[in-house]
Amino acid sequence: MVTDQIGSFTSNTAQILICVALGVVGHRSGLRATTAAVAVTILATACNIADPGIAPSANTWMYSVLLPVFPAVLGAYLRSTAGRLEERDVTPDALLAAGGVAITVLSTWSSWHLGAQPVWVVGLLAVVGGLSLGIARRLPGLVFLLQGVLLVSADTYLNNTVNTCVILTLTAIGVFSMRVGSWAWVAAAYLTGCLLTAIAVVGHETEITPFRAGVLMTLVATPIAIGRYLGMRQAALAAERLRAEESARAAVAQVRADQLAERERIARDVHDIVAHHVGAMVLRAGAARYAAPDGPVADALTDIRDAGHQVLQDLRELLDLLRDPDRQPGLLANPADVIRESAERMAAAGLDVDLDLDPAADRTPLIARASAARIVQEGLTNVLKHAGPGTQVRVSVIPSGDGLSVEIRNGRPPTDIERLPSSGRGLAGMRERVRALGGTLSAGPDGEGGWLLAARLPARLSQGSVA
Repeated sequence: MVTDQIGSFTSNTAQILICVALGVVGHRSGLRATTAAVAVTILATACNIADPGIAPSANTWMYSVLLPVFPAVLGAYLRSTAGRLEERDVTPDALLAAGGVAITVLSTWSSWHLGAQPVWVVGLLAVVGGLSLGIARRLPGLVFLLQGVLLVSADTYLNNTVNTCVILTLTAIGVFSMRVGSWAWVAAAYLTGCLLTAIAVVGHETEITPFRAGVLMTLVATPIAIGRYLGMRQAALAAERLRAEESARAAVAQVRADQLAERERIARDVHDIVAHHVGAMVLRAGAARYAAPDGPVADALTDIRDAGHQVLQDLRELLDLLRDPDRQPGLLANPADVIRESAERMAAAGLDVDLDLDPAADRTPLIARASAARIVQEGLTNVLKHAGPGTQVRVSVIPSGDGLSVEIRNGRPPTDIERLPSSGRGLAGMRERVRALGGTLSAGPDGEGGWLLAARLPARLSQGSVA
């Protein structure tokens, strides 16, 4: 308001500075302080825009309101997004472009008609010069060169806009210093900036003194110092982020290594415990086999011995898999043979098994057949545990659509039996296996005193399933 009343040419510069100050108020202060600052600035802007002796018009009040409100809202927005401006974020670019256009239009629009060029040409150059700051972070060298050309052109053809071009050039130098890491290029930008600024502000009648030269050099050094500080801070944040990511990856790798080590210890303990007892059973069954060479007892002992050998072999396979989770376990047998062997073994144990294994099932994918074999094994084992010998069981494995349908139906237990120990995890394991394939499994009473286990296995894995 003071510069406007004394007719100083610095009133436009003061108008720009007060808008910058409002942006800082919006960024750092609350709603009450920001509102008070905007109200005062509206009055000051209206006095600056209005002509002496003429009452402010509607347009005057519109510009007086919009000019202070915009930077205040912008500052508040930046406060809400602080710390979230990443390298790929276009918000800083948009802010630079908007600020550049605001500076060029506010400070030069009253001088567009004073040059030899048409008004629209001068206005277009002013807008383009301001907008070019929007790509300064991406193309700092090109924008710096463009601002230098505009500054020299303004000094030659439109002297009233030189100060504005100096502001844009210094802004471009600051962004250039922030984005370029080489000190040699920064020194070159500093010397070029000093030369351009001297061309713009030093006239034929200007007295060159050491003080003025020092002020000019300090003026150019200021945006360079700010740009270097911001660049080094940005590099430090990027390095810190990289170290955090490396630490996170190292922590994940350490957790995985600990898990693998624990899995190996568990596998070794399981192998030692189970192998010891199963080995003892196999040895005693083999010795008893020679004591009873013929008859059902001998057949049962042979079956126990063979089953024990198979258990030990499976334990070794599982131990290797637990030690190396990335290892693909080999297929121990044809799934159809596994199903038949399971039915024969359960029949030898006392179940009345009726197996319906469709030969067409061999044309379905291996993963579905292998899962069906495991379901049959677990299902027959559950029948023996919970229904006992003598129970009638019907097992059917038939193609269904492009997958497999597995049914295990047992009748009513013939007598009350002593239930064998059970972990209760067999059915849960089957459900998990079928769910991993994208299929369905149901288990429950069949309404006739028996039990029905039914599974539907698709031929292909559903999206997002894990085999």
